[in-house]
Amino acid sequence: MNITKRAKNVEHKWYLIDAKDQVLGRLSTKIADILSGKNKEYYSPDTICGDYVIVINVDKIRLTGNKLETKLYRWHSGHPGGLKEKKAGEMLKKNPRYMMLQSVKGMLPRNKLRDKLIRYLKVYSGEEHEHKAQKPIKVEMKG
Repeated sequence: MNITKRAKNVEHKWYLIDAKDQVLGRLSTKIADILSGKNKEYYSPDTICGDYVIVINVDKIRLTGNKLETKLYRWHSGHPGGLKEKKAGEMLKKNPRYMMLQSVKGMLPRNKLRDKLIRYLKVYSGEEHEHKAQKPIKVEMKG
């Protein structure tokens, strides 16, 4: 008996997570599990059976240890000498959404579904989000 559902038969729920005073890495692993559908009994790695996740208050997230001064975010413009880098403390002030997206993206499986799964993640810096019509289920995370 096959218990996996095909992608067209999967019902996607909406979850709301408050990231205030949460550790970035620990929160990202839980979000990645929800996005990939590992919390469901009919999980299959080759189908999109995960749920939508709305994360609010990303600007109030925590990093443990000395990461605010030592962790670097790097990217390259493609031109000679175009390597750019910022410390995590600067990135948290300037673009906290990018930190959350990159953290969750790095914890998803590296296959063709990763770019599709990351679209199910909605990240907001403040309390407000535009998905109230979906009636998201609030998920309590332990700090």
